[in-house]
Amino acid sequence: MQRYVFHLINRSQQLFVTLVKVMLPVMIIVRIAEEFGAIEVASDLLTPVMALIGLPPEAGIIWATCALVSMYGAVGAFIGLSAHLDMTAAQLSALCAMMLFAHGLPVEQAIVKRAGASLIATTALRVGAAIGYGALVTWVSNMTGWLSEPVDFSWMAGSDVAQAATGLAGWGDWVVQTIKSLIVSFVVITGLLVVLDVMKVTGLTDKFTLALSPILRVSGLSREVAPVTTIGVLLGLTFGGALIIDDARKNNYPPRTLFLSLSWLSLSHSLIEDTAIMLALGADIWVVLVGRVILTLIIIALLARLTIRWDRKSDELVTDTPG
Repeated sequence: MQRYVFHLINRSQQLFVTLVKVMLPVMIIVRIAEEFGAIEVASDLLTPVMALIGLPPEAGIIWATCALVSMYGAVGAFIGLSAHLDMTAAQLSALCAMMLFAHGLPVEQAIVKRAGASLIATTALRVGAAIGYGALVTWVSNMTGWLSEPVDFSWMAGSDVAQAATGLAGWGDWVVQTIKSLIVSFVVITGLLVVLDVMKVTGLTDKFTLALSPILRVSGLSREVAPVTTIGVLLGLTFGGALIIDDARKNNYPPRTLFLSLSWLSLSHSLIEDTAIMLALGADIWVVLVGRVILTLIIIALLARLTIRWDRKSDELVTDTPG
């Protein structure tokens, strides 16, 4: 038992250091950009896009905050703008789905790149899926009247939420919150490693992978990465990405396997916590959960078909290697 605990702490520390090396520099850059008004600039650039999708200009501020900072930052923007928001249930659900597809991009996509997938390709995938899906939801609503009832945001306007401080006070708050989030990350990583070990020893990993086989066959995802991908899908890309980084080092996964797994994680992750936050804001579960997962499966299945030559070429290279 003592040997296992020592080994567990060592593995957790290695994963944590790997994550911090990726996350912390990006978090500092984002904080500096936020201090100099980059979020407002991004929201101005997104306003025309929001108009094309069928969303109000305020949605640009919210999505820019979500994409560049975090989901919780976007919730703060939601509350701050609640007195000015005039949206239908479909528009709200479309915006929430866009936030779920593309949030915290600087940090999360840095992890994706470190894990072995293309930064540009997976980021474009997330942003494209967000815009396309958001437009689809609002278009269907306009054509059919589905979810066309207005949303009452008065309950948000009454929320007592402190405004983010700027200057030295803001940096002090940021340092405290960053330290807290890093500590939580280390605890979660340790807990996930324990869960994976228990699943492996009890045979749950094999049973869970077998249960996922039909979905894996449709999506083209390798069974090898199914357990860690599932962890990320349920709990988040940060932790799922950390586990994939560790697994990739040990098992030397083919580039296609990593790309498909990380693309899946990029599009649909943290289905429990993040979806619950969007539902609390008033989003429709069919839009932000069911539709998002179905779209992810379709996209991954298409990517699997499109990249099959990549996989065959890798096999040919291995076959042609002397010795």
